[in-house]
Amino acid sequence: MFKLLAALAVVLMLAAPAAAQTPDPNRLFADSKIVVRDHFSDEVVGKGPDVVFIPGLASSRATWKATAERLRGHYRLHLIQIAGFAGEPARANAAGDVLVPTAEAIDAYLVQEKLTPAVLIGHSLGGTTILYLAEKHPEHLKKAMMVDAIPFMGVLFGAKDADAVRPMAAQTRDMMAKGGPGYASGLTPMVKGMVSREPDQQTVIGWGLASDPSVVGRAAYDDFTLDLRPDLAGLKTRLTLLYPDNKPSGAPTAAVDAQYQAAYAAAPVVKLVRIDDAKHFIMLDQPQAFAAALDAFLAQP
Repeated sequence: MFKLLAALAVVLMLAAPAAAQTPDPNRLFADSKIVVRDHFSDEVVGKGPDVVFIPGLASSRATWKATAERLRGHYRLHLIQIAGFAGEPARANAAGDVLVPTAEAIDAYLVQEKLTPAVLIGHSLGGTTILYLAEKHPEHLKKAMMVDAIPFMGVLFGAKDADAVRPMAAQTRDMMAKGGPGYASGLTPMVKGMVSREPDQQTVIGWGLASDPSVVGRAAYDDFTLDLRPDLAGLKTRLTLLYPDNKPSGAPTAAVDAQYQAAYAAAPVVKLVRIDDAKHFIMLDQPQAFAAALDAFLAQP
């Protein structure tokens, strides 16, 4: 799975068109409230305890649509959309770093809106954002669930540290900003490695096509070079990691287990939960199993 995740990110960086279509992102619910900030927007819907959802690289808040439809009667949901992804205007993400400034902006928003200590759920890059917040602002988190995220993406390229992966990450970031041919044709096989059903594949491809290639490239650079491993042992926030067995892609289950166990070996507060017969987008591939795992997480005090 790790190699597939890296491959998708590289395709996004190398092959996006110079002038992608960027329609405004869809509003998921007619009765929701949209809050716009410099680095992200928040669609707020439902009533009850607050739960915050963060999507992944080049992904839409619609990642969580089925989940939000199911939970909105019991929780007040905050569906984050990162500026520059999936049709959201880039705003403050139009230049400079993306991951850390966006994470810090989300943290400030949680404090401002009195959502702390917060309950967070994040997929992929959204999970990395959560891990960053758990290390840097643990007092602002109650508990969190990461969906298929690891502490240092550089290991996917055999890098021992951020310095080792930085030249490759910078090159692909810069090539992404220039645009390149064959985006859709190159993205399709990668998405097939991350999403099982064809309609869901087309949805994820559409999010990538609607994203700002410069924002995605810089966010991926940030993700490749951000090494959160040194502070894993000091984590205090209770974290749950959902990870796929990637069996639909032919991955040996024991090897997949070993990869994630090694990634979080230094973090005793991280609970690992494998979802079988799933690829990277667990919530799309196995919605019932994802719902059950999420409900179990939310039920914990």
